Amino acid sequence: MHFLELFLIAVSLAMDAFAVSVCKGLSVPRVRPRHAAAVGLYFGGFQALMPLVGYLLGIRFQSLIGAIDHWIAFLLLGFIGFGMIRESRGEPEEVDAAFGPRAMLPLAVATSIDALAVGVSMAFMNVPVLASAVVIGVVGFVLSLVGGLVGK
Repeated sequence: MHFLELFLIAVSLAMDAFAVSVCKGLSVPRVRPRHAAAVGLYFGGFQALMPLVGYLLGIRFQSLIGAIDHWIAFLLLGFIGFGMIRESRGEPEEVDAAFGPRAMLPLAVATSIDALAVGVSMAFMNVPVLASAVVIGVVGFVLSLVGGLVGK
């Protein structure tokens, strides 16, 4: 996988985190740098962690489904794409002004589930997962940080 492809995947994975970051920025009367840093760290951290978890799961089952792994990767990525389209047409969600772990952890997990599926796909495609996770995490951090600041 070339860097441009990985970068585009990372940007697409971070779009939901960016949108939630904008909403979190809108939820507070005054966005402080610590608010933007919190959303960046939570979302970027989980964007980096989930491909690693997905990769470990994918490697565990790779020998069992090696003959059809490319179709599984295709289906997982297609499922993610259709899910993102479906979510874009959904009802608006309520976002509170809390930035603590109780509020941020569920949001971070929810916005990074697609990164888990990408990690499974990476295991089937023999992609270097550590470097990929770093790129995905950094892009997620930067876009979430910017989203938090844009929300003001």
